[in-house]
Amino acid sequence: MRHYKQLLLANKAWAEELTDENPDFFKRQIAGQRPDFLWIGCSDSRVSPEQMTMTPPGGMFIHRNVANLVNTDDLNLMSVLQYATEVLKVRHIIVCGHYGCGGLQATLAGGTHGPVQAWLENARAVLDAHQAEVLGQSSDEARVNRLVEVNVRDQLVQLARTELIQAAWARGQEIFLHGWVYDIRDGHIKPLMEIDAATPLDAIGRPDKVLHATTDAA
Repeated sequence: MRHYKQLLLANKAWAEELTDENPDFFKRQIAGQRPDFLWIGCSDSRVSPEQMTMTPPGGMFIHRNVANLVNTDDLNLMSVLQYATEVLKVRHIIVCGHYGCGGLQATLAGGTHGPVQAWLENARAVLDAHQAEVLGQSSDEARVNRLVEVNVRDQLVQLARTELIQAAWARGQEIFLHGWVYDIRDGHIKPLMEIDAATPLDAIGRPDKVLHATTDAA
């Protein structure tokens, strides 16, 4: 059987299982969505936010891109963020990276071209800002994973500085920003940092105390 047909069969089984448990499940989906979370994560096929958090349909608004970057020139992300904050009124926004990120491996290795080269400009800026710390790690794995961590930190701060988040906080909207890293080797999510309306952004340090995914010391 062709692989794409297996996807269709799996979808049919999934829908039947949900309606067996709750016949009105999809009728409620038609009524609209009120998720409490916006997830900004990596496009990596091994990182499935709804599956790894056991979030049912309707519980999480999701945007994914290579290396989970917060690029204010990305109309897709900015549109998602606007809708999430102004219409859905989400309370929690998560920027989640993952150890072993291919986009950040490419940022370290160089040699990219075309759209990928242009897209990773933001990631290269993170590397430049933390170059001594990242390149000072004792192995390739540790270098990538430290870049993953400081990238989550920098993307979260950049998210907090966007006009959309600043406007939401100015009007008294309660929004909490969370920086997480997913470990693809054991399936666990590691929280790195949190930001809210009262957080002084200029005083935020690097996530130095986080336990690293590798055996190498930070």
